[in-house]
Amino acid sequence: MKDYIVRATAADNQIRAFAATTTQVVEIARQRHNTSPVATAALGRLLTAGAMMGSMMKNDTDMLTLQIRGDGPIQGITVTADSHANVKGYVGNPDVVLPPKNGKLDVGGAVGIGLLQVIKDMGLKEPYSGQTILVSSEIAEDLTYYFANSEQVPSSVGLGVLMEKNNTVRCAGGFIIQLMPFAEEKTISQLEENLKNVTSVTALLDQGYTPEQLLETLLGNLGLEITDTVPTQFYCNCSKERVEQAVVSIGRKEIQEMIDDGEDIEVKCHFCNTAYRYTVDELKNIIKRSK
Repeated sequence: MKDYIVRATAADNQIRAFAATTTQVVEIARQRHNTSPVATAALGRLLTAGAMMGSMMKNDTDMLTLQIRGDGPIQGITVTADSHANVKGYVGNPDVVLPPKNGKLDVGGAVGIGLLQVIKDMGLKEPYSGQTILVSSEIAEDLTYYFANSEQVPSSVGLGVLMEKNNTVRCAGGFIIQLMPFAEEKTISQLEENLKNVTSVTALLDQGYTPEQLLETLLGNLGLEITDTVPTQFYCNCSKERVEQAVVSIGRKEIQEMIDDGEDIEVKCHFCNTAYRYTVDELKNIIKRSK
């Protein structure tokens, strides 16, 4: 089944909702970065959130960046997404291994104490940037806190990644449910009651729940209306030319030293780990062009 996001409303537009299945997105990220199970779970949760939050943006050129900077061994997570729910991301340390916590992957322990930053580049003079502390470092709760405190939108975020015994991704997905400013008290109470009954997104995904079924479980008694479906994928727009900019930023002196060594160099894209090779002649041309 291909990954996709469902967008919906409920309670006469008092609620807006998003739900996603992202198993392939997360598995491709795992393969690209060769992440450990706990690193896959952490990155997968943020990729899932990024895809849904990207799909909230309006314009073709809008870009979203989610950054988690914590003091844990994963050494941070970065995800970017566009308004078409193309998403990519990486972790600082893909090899992190921690003992399970309460029988589950210890994402909070891997992330540590720190900050969540959300940057939205919507083509304005300055990008919007909001920053909040990590309240649990489990990612879903941290985004719930971010929405309430930075964007003043009461929200509930659920994210799940389940691994197979061979460390591939069994299933991944999640939801974001948001209350509009005019939401009535009875709507809020009913939604809170519904959310209490959903203890684990991962368990529902493991039972084969689709994004539509996730939303039906959460909002079925609140007049759920599915508005549209958007495909989502792991996609990186890197190219040899783009990565060349990173080579230029190293500085002329360092590039000249590489030329003097007489060896080809290999540069990898942070986001997708694609390797680009530059020959000595290409490095000489880079120096010429950067004058």
